Amino acid sequence: MKIERIEMAHLMLPYVHFFETSFSREYERSFILLKVFAEGLCGWGEVVAERAPLYSAETTETAWHVLKDFLIPMVFKEDIGEPEDFYRAAGRFRGHPMAKSGLELAFWDLRARRAGVPLWKLYGGTQMDIAAGVSCGIEDTLPELQKMVARYLDQGYRRIKLKIKPGWDVDACRAIREEFPGILLQVDANGAYSPADADQLKKLDGFDLLLIEQPFRPYDLWDHSRLQKQLKTPLCLDESILSEETARAAVEMGACRIINIKVGRVGGVVEMRKIHDDCRSRGVPVWCGGMLESGIGRAHNLHIATLPNFKLPNDLSASSRYYKEDLIDPPIELSGPGTIRVPMDPGIGVFPVEERIRRATVRQEVFRAD
Repeated sequence: MKIERIEMAHLMLPYVHFFETSFSREYERSFILLKVFAEGLCGWGEVVAERAPLYSAETTETAWHVLKDFLIPMVFKEDIGEPEDFYRAAGRFRGHPMAKSGLELAFWDLRARRAGVPLWKLYGGTQMDIAAGVSCGIEDTLPELQKMVARYLDQGYRRIKLKIKPGWDVDACRAIREEFPGILLQVDANGAYSPADADQLKKLDGFDLLLIEQPFRPYDLWDHSRLQKQLKTPLCLDESILSEETARAAVEMGACRIINIKVGRVGGVVEMRKIHDDCRSRGVPVWCGGMLESGIGRAHNLHIATLPNFKLPNDLSASSRYYKEDLIDPPIELSGPGTIRVPMDPGIGVFPVEERIRRATVRQEVFRAD
């Protein structure tokens, strides 16, 4: 496929409610949308790098720079038209997986649209009703957290994830377990703890959690493996999993029993598939994590989560969880209790609304083949 032009836009989209993790409280999201054009078709991709280097070293600014000065010129110079070719060529540049992933996703969407099929068919997906969980950030008070969880349960979500940090962990779990004793519950620390906090983390074993996600810093596989031996609750790694190699190392070291896959964090669908397939061969379940994507990135995640080893409820909530007005129409909604039906139209299967995108855009640039 001959790529004719690539459009890049930087967007700011306000949340309906602030979202707080162990490292920050955010009121709006900064991200990049990519459009790749060929043969009268357009493929969409979303770059999930955020404004500040907190979740990862990447930011919106670094992604913009790498895309503009390296990845997009490479596409035109080397006449790249397929996602696998882009993945191989982009591999020469170290790091920047979120920038790479956003452009690779646009290539996948473009290929599926050209074939006239939804993305899940290209991926070999088998699950059409995707188990959807919801993530609750750190609130100002425990009663406010309880009200939030009650609201999401009333909306039909079956799995609740709590963001935790030192000082907001055991009491938060107790408050939710006492109020909602039978729900599927898990927690996510985003690396906020150290090995010195092992005794505090062991207290979480008393709350019948599905998993404890990323208690220690991303590169600390060894201490995760030591902690897992002390817990009955499975550890799940997120920020630590950057590639198939790191996923394999984490599993073989016993650093976790479950792996969170985020396509942006690992650098695209090709790498995601390697992790998925290796974990499946080892009997290690995976689930799809979210980065508060717009409906465009969320739709990509839904298609990814159709793969057979996505065994746990995913961070794939409805558009209204984060945004009053999403960038797509119709918005993504729960199709049943705790599930979202994967889109069936060609490509990502959702319809971006250009006027909404324009209103949220703070800068844009167009690149063409010479």
